[in-house]
Amino acid sequence: MNIFKVAGKFLDQPVLVAKFEKSVPYLLSGGACAYGAHQVKKAPENKKQETAIKTFSTLGFTVASAIAAPKITDRIFRSGKEELKPKLKKVLSPKEIKQLYNTVDKDTFNKLIPEPENITSKEIFSEIGRLSLFGLIPVVGGIAGGILGDRLTDKHWKNKLPDKIKEGAYQYLANIFLCNIGAGAALGIMEKLNIRSKGPRALGMVGGIVTTGVIGGSAIANLIGEKLINPIFKSNKEFRPRHPEPLDIGLHTDDIATVAVMSGLKWIEPALPLMYSISGYRAGIGYRN
Repeated sequence: MNIFKVAGKFLDQPVLVAKFEKSVPYLLSGGACAYGAHQVKKAPENKKQETAIKTFSTLGFTVASAIAAPKITDRIFRSGKEELKPKLKKVLSPKEIKQLYNTVDKDTFNKLIPEPENITSKEIFSEIGRLSLFGLIPVVGGIAGGILGDRLTDKHWKNKLPDKIKEGAYQYLANIFLCNIGAGAALGIMEKLNIRSKGPRALGMVGGIVTTGVIGGSAIANLIGEKLINPIFKSNKEFRPRHPEPLDIGLHTDDIATVAVMSGLKWIEPALPLMYSISGYRAGIGYRN
């Protein structure tokens, strides 16, 4: 049993995944409080109260929606689906996993720590829909929190709506939805070609993400902002295209997580609220301006 197999089995232990899943709300809430406090601290003295209201309103809605997103998506897409309960009652160390592998037969070992399962072509679009809804909820929550924060502190709060909607569209289309579509389309093609090996499937999905999301997503989001959102809100601002920045590229780590989820790795999914909440917060503050 090589080191990569041991590491994969260690991370995918159902009991470890369950513990991580329970800790995510605390990690997300704690991180948001620390970031919010930092933003207030660096604000000018006469802007601290306004900054606190806007920042914590946006963060609060983003975090609450990101925490709720897994339950909402599970209720919609996994109703009636029984989840496997952990058969091991403690987290095994890598050394113990290797010892267990050498002690029991392969079937018993895989029952204790299930193997990642490749989803089939029939499941692809359901999984794309589930992950896309998962990502949409924090973005909508962030925008709602940002609007509330502006309304409580600025009588011209409506003037800031277009920026939030446009940034939300950019975050969702370029960083979440179209990347999921690209990964799913690539997975569907490889399914038709009967490519079952996890390595080529993962590389193919990454290629689909780059083509559809990173390249195409920005163009589509900017087109929607210019031709649809600006006219709806009658914005007089000169439209400035939103181009990918270093953090946007960094946000595509959640697309790598999408690849991992579609590849059957269990431990990645609990981290998605942490990743999607960044898109939600940026949408809520109307980051583009």
